[in-house]
Amino acid sequence: MRRNRAENDASHAKLTRRAALLGGAQLLFMGGLAARMRYLQVDQADQFRLLAEENRINIRLIPPARGEIFDRNGVRLAENVPSYRIVMVREDAGDVDEVMARLSRIIEIDLETYERALTELKRSAPFLPVTIVEGVSWDEVSKVSVNAPALPGVTPEVGLTRVYPRGSDFAHVVGRVGRVSQKDLDALETPDQLLRIPRFQIGKINVEARAEDVLRGSAGTKQVEVNATGRVMRELSRREGQSGADIQLTVDAELQRYVQARLGEESAAVVMIDLESGDLVANASAPSYDPNLFIGGISSKDYDPLLNSKYRPLVNKTVQGAYPPGSTFKMLVAMAALEEGIVGPDETVYCPGHLEVAGRRFHCWKRAGHGWVDLGNSLKQSCDVYYYDLAVKVGIEKISAMANRFGLGIRHDLALSSVNSGLTPTMAWKRSARGAEWVVGDTVNASIGQGFMLASPLQLAVMTARIATGRSVTPRLIKSIDGVEQPLGMGEPLGMNENNLRKMRRAMYEVVNDRRGTAYRSRIIADEWRMAGKTGTSQVRNITAAERARGVTRNEDLPWERRDHALFVAFAPYDAPRYAVSVLVEHGGGGSTTAAPIARDVMLQALAGGEPPLEAYPTGDRDRIEAQQNRLRDLQPQAAIDGKDRA
Repeated sequence: MRRNRAENDASHAKLTRRAALLGGAQLLFMGGLAARMRYLQVDQADQFRLLAEENRINIRLIPPARGEIFDRNGVRLAENVPSYRIVMVREDAGDVDEVMARLSRIIEIDLETYERALTELKRSAPFLPVTIVEGVSWDEVSKVSVNAPALPGVTPEVGLTRVYPRGSDFAHVVGRVGRVSQKDLDALETPDQLLRIPRFQIGKINVEARAEDVLRGSAGTKQVEVNATGRVMRELSRREGQSGADIQLTVDAELQRYVQARLGEESAAVVMIDLESGDLVANASAPSYDPNLFIGGISSKDYDPLLNSKYRPLVNKTVQGAYPPGSTFKMLVAMAALEEGIVGPDETVYCPGHLEVAGRRFHCWKRAGHGWVDLGNSLKQSCDVYYYDLAVKVGIEKISAMANRFGLGIRHDLALSSVNSGLTPTMAWKRSARGAEWVVGDTVNASIGQGFMLASPLQLAVMTARIATGRSVTPRLIKSIDGVEQPLGMGEPLGMNENNLRKMRRAMYEVVNDRRGTAYRSRIIADEWRMAGKTGTSQVRNITAAERARGVTRNEDLPWERRDHALFVAFAPYDAPRYAVSVLVEHGGGGSTTAAPIARDVMLQALAGGEPPLEAYPTGDRDRIEAQQNRLRDLQPQAAIDGKDRA
């Protein structure tokens, strides 16, 4: 009996311990549950009350500030300025049509804007804010705020809008922004969510477009509480995005302003390259346009004249245009012959005014001919027959290869839209592109930069820079990104025979400074700034035998569209080259009369670092130049005078 009692006592003890453990676990669980319930119901009560009313919590994207764009000296070319706008969130508005009708009775909204806003509201995600009208005044903002209870989902906001303080001077370099289109979205595999915000703006052309990923930045987010009318009551949380990077260009704003003013209403282009760095210090296409017109959506009244103008102001002629280079191409034909040892600088060719090749007569621009000419005189007087004869000996393959070596027929990688690669034709190209065999007449035409040969003003400036330096100068447009310097474009040596390059440079010097040179009237007489160059005139029409017999019609007697293009390329100073420039004037007639004076004026402006002294010009030109300087000085924008657009 005693043993049974002991066994019972042991079993009871075990049961008591088990019960105690179980009870303790239960108490621990209940305690933890109670603590959690207190945390959720007391400590987090406000948060969960808000989450329970999910329709009152919105998460909105915060667009980042777009990076700004500056010139090489810190002058602002594209900036962001505060702008008031009225936005609406569809899911908070309820009856969108009714709210829009009320809003239009409070502030003035034109019919086109009203209908566009309605379309965007019904097409966009219900939680996205849609801009109804932008650029509103403070009085209009006040009216909307006062009437907020009657305008659910409608909120005035302060945003940033893009402004181009230099206007038309940089339209063809900086470019412009515009609203994201469906075409923009379709072009991207995984579009940034920012791009789906109605009326969000992205770069459309040139630097604004080509550097879009750098300039845009990344979005932030904010969580906001709104009341039953859609009015924002408070901001619950915010995560800031990252602003876009600032970009500094190589272009000099003051020089660019001068070039645009100097070109005026000509249909023309100017490219200037700094030979030490490859920097594009000027890149001007005329006529230009004001990119600010496009920011909020350009009207038909403003757009149609730009679209329909025969002078094509929307086209960046410096890189998009491809033109027969005319006689500016002759240096490369000569270089190909010299490098191959086919001709010596003292060998002469007789020019009677034409050359018979394969039963066809090819004419020199000088009807009576130039007589016996050597290499130097052929460039100085721009004798065509000399180059007809030379090209037949060299052949198109070597000529085109030399052109490529000097930057023609090559697409230069710049942050500009639609950069043209031009054309340096070969036998294989014609067979493939035209379905025909190359003939010797094609080579003859190419020798004077006609026929199939095409080049942009940018390429001609690169060609001139490489002749002047003997290096593979590469054009550079972006100087730095957020202060980080970008690679220079001074280039490596071309590996050309330096004696041959010196002969080319000397011949170009005589084109400008010898009395018989085609550009003598556009010379610079200041010894420290002497210029070397080459004129060019490219035909855009065929001249018939009948017209030649009675006398070729003068350019000024032809309709504008049928006149020759005028070209000129140059570098200076001759003894220590610093800049290379190319000038193209569409249908401008002769290169010596139209393009060369522009190049001379632009070169002097760059070398002098501003308005050059009249003493740098020939005496007979000074009165005309002084009047021109006074006129161009008056065109200087106020922003440039008071320095307000400088960082």
